[in-house]
Amino acid sequence: MAFHPSLIFIAGALLQIILRKPNYRRAVMLSAPVLAFMLIRFLPQSAGSGFYLGLDLVPVYTDRLCFIFLHVFVIMAFIAALYGLHVNDPIQHAVSQLYVAGALGVCLAGDYMTLFVFWEMMAFSSVFLIWSGRTPASLKAGFRYLLVHAAGGLVLLAGIVFRYMVTDDLTVTLLLPQQAAFFDYLIMTGFMLNAAVPPLHAWLTDAYPEASVTGAVYLCAFTTKTAVYVLARVFAGFEVLAILGAIMALYGVFFAVVENDGRRILAYHIVSQVGYMVCAVGIGTDMAVNGACAHAYAHILYKALLFMGVGSVLAMAGTAKLSDLGGLYRSMPLALVCTVIGGISISGFPLTSGFISKSMVVAAAGEDHRILIMLVLMLASVGTFLSVGIKLPYFIWFGKDVGAQAKDPPGNMILAMAVAAFFCFLLGVWPDSLYRLLPFASNYRPYTLYHLSETLQVVAFTGLGFYLLRRLLVPKAGINLDLDWFYRKGAAAVMRIASGPVSGFNEWLGDLYRTRALRLTYKAADKLFRIDRKGLDGFIDGIARHTLILGELLRRIQTGKIQHYIGGAVVLLFLILIAVVLL
Repeated sequence: MAFHPSLIFIAGALLQIILRKPNYRRAVMLSAPVLAFMLIRFLPQSAGSGFYLGLDLVPVYTDRLCFIFLHVFVIMAFIAALYGLHVNDPIQHAVSQLYVAGALGVCLAGDYMTLFVFWEMMAFSSVFLIWSGRTPASLKAGFRYLLVHAAGGLVLLAGIVFRYMVTDDLTVTLLLPQQAAFFDYLIMTGFMLNAAVPPLHAWLTDAYPEASVTGAVYLCAFTTKTAVYVLARVFAGFEVLAILGAIMALYGVFFAVVENDGRRILAYHIVSQVGYMVCAVGIGTDMAVNGACAHAYAHILYKALLFMGVGSVLAMAGTAKLSDLGGLYRSMPLALVCTVIGGISISGFPLTSGFISKSMVVAAAGEDHRILIMLVLMLASVGTFLSVGIKLPYFIWFGKDVGAQAKDPPGNMILAMAVAAFFCFLLGVWPDSLYRLLPFASNYRPYTLYHLSETLQVVAFTGLGFYLLRRLLVPKAGINLDLDWFYRKGAAAVMRIASGPVSGFNEWLGDLYRTRALRLTYKAADKLFRIDRKGLDGFIDGIARHTLILGELLRRIQTGKIQHYIGGAVVLLFLILIAVVLL
């Protein structure tokens, strides 16, 4: 535990509350990820274990799969801290530090109980990033988010408890599909909820768009990717994940194409892009798991860049709805450039990070003869470029000018976006900088003539399709129904029942208690008091009085003369002999 990088961020969270000067708090925000990055470079590739409450716990377990996620998490923590440097909100910064600590703790956990503790730390700290939006919508979304993740945490805990009862083992280790028991699928369900696998995904698209501008940048980077990590750690090769991942990739794209709110578009694309990772984990080959890790690494950076770009628009223009924006290219040129870089990265353009990561997942599907899955993932790529690569920047910065007043955001926000954009190009131009971090040896080469030709054709025909259909794709104000409709309506029904029949029954029961039960209680208490006073107390007091009388009699008998005692003993002896003879 002395080498646990989560401790740095936990200390950082405490300092955010303790320190009074904003400059000191800013220094802590930037220094914590730097120190953690230096620390993870020297973590030994071994297990550190301990014995606590009768359980063998492994709070620090490192290998190459763990290291790549630690690596990108601390980089992202620095970028997000830089982006939010201008915000003077110690509570928001403290919970963001705890959120990062939870993600690192999950990655390093070698046993399920340690994993669960950090898992819940992530859930309960991240809800405050949603509430930091400080709007009625963010308050409601935060409560829904908390309820969903509390339910998912209980499912995960149930699986862990059952697993321990059956196997007496809490080790987080890779399972074979044929070895999986019922409790393992409970654990998988808990993981899949955090990965936003449909139909367990609606919490993400409901909550992330309502978070604060800086909070959304943290949220998009950690929760779903830690879920991808634990799925890769435990459930690689499970066919159900390959199928659900392919569905995710297409499902998220469909809603993103028709969505109007910029941050909801990006939230749906988290579902879609994480679908690539879940699908790759389900395929389970070395190349597929490498692809899942590479795509998670790239996705964290370009998705954060996109959320920072659209968040800048929200902060400066007061809205992220495409129908209320347009013509901002003159007033926000730097945010435009950075957002476009994020858009082409997520679309898989050559020389960007998405090109070298997404293609590995598709190639792994083809190598494993998953032709249908490969076609679905390629179709999802078309939708990604259409909705994020073209539609999002076009209707925010170009399109019809609706007169929205804005300017480029503060310098720290631009600098954070520039750093993320730099990584998008660095990974795309120098793929080996990412490939050498992968858990398995890789000889994959993305820059082949076939792949370049295929990508450029997809881009060209998608661009042509947008040009021809641009009038039909004009954003319209409105609400798109998703599966969150069910738990929104369900929650409303529960509230109606709670405020109606349940509340009425509670009041009736309270009145009954006050009018009847309380009166009976008083009468019963009075009877018991009488019994106690006249019965028990009288009996005990009688014993005490007779004891005192007997004691007084014995005191008088004790004269202190030995001849009296001897005479008394002789008389008593004769009385006893007479009684024996008579009987």
